[in-house]
Amino acid sequence: MFEISPLLIPIFALAIPIVAIWTTHQRKMAEMRAHLGSSDNESPNAELAGRVKELEDRVRVLERIATDSGPSLAAQIDALRDEPASPAGVPLAFEKERV
Repeated sequence: MFEISPLLIPIFALAIPIVAIWTTHQRKMAEMRAHLGSSDNESPNAELAGRVKELEDRVRVLERIATDSGPSLAAQIDALRDEPASPAGVPLAFEKERV
């Protein structure tokens, strides 16, 4: 009835498992991407968001001090030195010079 080339039978026989393996691999990769995107990135993002908020607060204080023109600038800087350093910050240890 149909004349099928002798080479087409092994090609089809090998193509079916190859396609099955490839689709299984693609499904597993999609599951892994969905898993990594949903749960693992939440904790570092929350940690980074907290750190950014802390840094924004510090910059806001420094901008306020820098833009305020008044005799209390030295007092404000001294008050900042007296506050305990944040866990990520480095305490400043400047010695005052008498002029």
